[in-house]
Amino acid sequence: MVLQNRRLRSGLASLVAALTLILLLAACQTPAPAGTPTGAPAAVPTAAGSKPTAEADPEPSDEATQAPTFAPSAGAKLVIYSGRSETLVAPLIEQFRKETGLDAEVRYGGTSELAATIMEEGKNSPADVFFAQDAGAPGALAAAGRLVRLPDAVLNQVDRRYRDDNGHWVGTSGRARVVVYNTNQLKESDLPNSIWGFTDPKWKGKLGWAPTNGSFQAFVTALRLLEGEDKARQWLEAMIANEIKTYPNNDAITEAVSAGEIEAGFVNHYYVLEIGSAHPNDFHAAIHHLTAGDAGSLVNVASAGIVNTAAHQEAALKFIEFLLSPEAQTYFATKTWEYPLAAGVAPDPTLRPIGELKAPTVDLSDLKDLSGTLTLLQDVGALD
Repeated sequence: MVLQNRRLRSGLASLVAALTLILLLAACQTPAPAGTPTGAPAAVPTAAGSKPTAEADPEPSDEATQAPTFAPSAGAKLVIYSGRSETLVAPLIEQFRKETGLDAEVRYGGTSELAATIMEEGKNSPADVFFAQDAGAPGALAAAGRLVRLPDAVLNQVDRRYRDDNGHWVGTSGRARVVVYNTNQLKESDLPNSIWGFTDPKWKGKLGWAPTNGSFQAFVTALRLLEGEDKARQWLEAMIANEIKTYPNNDAITEAVSAGEIEAGFVNHYYVLEIGSAHPNDFHAAIHHLTAGDAGSLVNVASAGIVNTAAHQEAALKFIEFLLSPEAQTYFATKTWEYPLAAGVAPDPTLRPIGELKAPTVDLSDLKDLSGTLTLLQDVGALD
């Protein structure tokens, strides 16, 4: 355990340094004309979309803690850096290959880590597409001029709330922050409507979180934006004082809640549906949506953008168009239980409609200060 903690501290320190580099480079860069990242055209050429068919159910997997791997394919024409886990999106990428005839190399890893890698690789980065778990890391890359502006025809398929203000990334699927609770121990009416309600001492030792998870970090970034640095620190310190238990990922939190190890935890909604579907006979957990409009009900997105040094921009655009196609959006709705973002595809009927969620008003493009969030989490002791 000591060795594991040392490795975690070392890895987090490297990530903080790399993300700080991203933001420093962004701050020092001379702004390019609107929509024109350095070294890249204003927009990639329009390419025809493709229509996949959803394949086998991916097993539940956390997307922010996966170790990077590189799976090359002979004669690949496209290189995808994916912060989305292999178990979730590999069937979809395989369908892209079949539908388009284009091959792809995929590097899987944590979203923040892969963003830092693209920055470190500079003009020599082999990445064509950045497929991210959230909006924060693409925002950091866009601020540094490392993403190409996408065509309006692609951007306009998604509501303005779920794409970059300047067009450098587009949301591909949505996910809501929720509280998962044990249905044997609690009624939904027992749960507060705000994240601040969980600072009450009555929740001491009964809650779980995953500070190393990218979506949790995006939630903390949103909390900092909405309520300020001091209030974010206050909430984190109050949760630690309440002896909140730390888990490696959202899967582990959900399983711990179902097993009665803890009574509730902070996760993305779709983990609850994935695990519940896989274990319908012995699953004892449900979703609670917070209604106070704070960061605890943040609606974030998986997103995609084209790297400004991409060698295969047309193929990269085809991939992003593919992610927004009806078949791919249906895959997200039916296989990963996320919210489809392109028009014409309905979410799983068991989900609360995205328009009815009491989500805070946050510009997802502003969730780019990941280094500040990691520093805060370390300062308060949420990350060892």
